[in-house]
Amino acid sequence: MAGDRKVELGEALALGPGWRHACHALLYAPDPRKLFGRIPLRFAVLMQMRFDGRLGFPGGFVDAQDSTLEDGLNRELREELGEAVSVFRVERSDYRSSHLAARPRVVAHFYAKRLTLEQLQAVEARAPQAKDHGLEVLGLVRVPLYIL
Repeated sequence: MAGDRKVELGEALALGPGWRHACHALLYAPDPRKLFGRIPLRFAVLMQMRFDGRLGFPGGFVDAQDSTLEDGLNRELREELGEAVSVFRVERSDYRSSHLAARPRVVAHFYAKRLTLEQLQAVEARAPQAKDHGLEVLGLVRVPLYIL
């Protein structure tokens, strides 16, 4: 989007109250299996079909009651993916980047969280019971990632 620019986390957190913060997470797991018995899958990534028909990463806006960006992101993950995400927590150490858009005044923060394949599969299996399933989230897609 025109006008978007990468910013350091400190700069993003210092923006005034007119800015909203949105956090999203790439949830991935090593996948030792092989497709057709010969093509290594290497990693599985969870993406979701959003309410607007686009594929995206789980997450959303940080609310006033959230103490930190990570608190807001973990709340959004529970709402969108269900209680299976309670076995892990996205932390500041999982943070990767921030970008801001002047219109609307939103800062997008991106995180990457490595899970075990069993954790990722549990999230997939239990996501249909999540609060926002069928509303904000229309389904999950597991994307193979041949390189990371």
